Amino acid sequence: MLYCRQFVKESDVMKKQPVIVLVGPTAVGKTKLSIDIAKAFNGEIISGDSMQIYKGMDIGTAKITPEEMDGVPHHLIDIKQPDESFSTAEFQQLVRLKIKEIAARGKTPMIVGGTGLYIQSVLYDYTFTDEKSDPAFREEMTLFKQQHGPIKLYEKLKEADPDAAKAIHPNNVRRVIRALEIIHTTGQKMSDMQNGHQEVPLYDTAFIGLNMDRELLYERIHQRIDMMLDEGLIEEVSALYQSGLKDCQSVQAIGYKELYAYFQGDCSLDEAIQQLKQNSRRYAKRQFTWFRNKMDVTWFDMTPPCHFSDKKEEIFAYIAGKLGLKAKL
Repeated sequence: MLYCRQFVKESDVMKKQPVIVLVGPTAVGKTKLSIDIAKAFNGEIISGDSMQIYKGMDIGTAKITPEEMDGVPHHLIDIKQPDESFSTAEFQQLVRLKIKEIAARGKTPMIVGGTGLYIQSVLYDYTFTDEKSDPAFREEMTLFKQQHGPIKLYEKLKEADPDAAKAIHPNNVRRVIRALEIIHTTGQKMSDMQNGHQEVPLYDTAFIGLNMDRELLYERIHQRIDMMLDEGLIEEVSALYQSGLKDCQSVQAIGYKELYAYFQGDCSLDEAIQQLKQNSRRYAKRQFTWFRNKMDVTWFDMTPPCHFSDKKEEIFAYIAGKLGLKAKL
């Protein structure tokens, strides 16, 4: 799926729809804060996570529970079966529709998550086209991966488009091949298409990012993974594996691909868990890099000893000032 940007002048838009966006890595504290924000600003939450769309993948995606929702409506969760694919273009279409629906009810739309390209595609005027594709090339790259492994395939991308490679995990073979296919069919790099002048957002956006001392965040990520294991992550992934699900977009997610390697006999359970923790740390780092480089995010440091209530009031004040909304305290 090839996409390009269309630039929108501020004067071309009369009055923009207010949208609150909350981003940050896993374990930084988005879930609780998102509920508090939604209640304060009469909001409904749209998931900005590319994997929480899948049914039956609850523990590994840290999917919010009905109890945690605390009555706040959530959208784009559990809308796909694990064997179905999902694209940035589909996400863009669904989220923009949800924004209109939520606003029509007199509520404030919120996007909460950490999938950078997906969220970026919604907020700016990206258009998509299927014209530039080459099934034969994709088949050739798939065969190359089978013969030489995903790392060798990823090295092809690192050589051809280093910037795109930084934003794609080596095991996300589908996206690696797509990035190579774009170069093959258009002569342009995916990273060049994603770069350019800073566009004007389509919405009046309060863009909030949560960060934390890196070592403390990594410690919390490890604790989160240990908790997932206690809650039954191995059993959840085993059920998918035993169902015959493989070579699908869903099981390329962190938390699933590592345990798939264990079930396939490629590593021990301890090795799979250590790989899961390492991949989660690396993903958190890539999330920070993406949002810092690609979007105009206002960051709030959640590192203790900051008090959550004080930080929440600071964020509420930012939203109220940015969007002209009044918080219900």
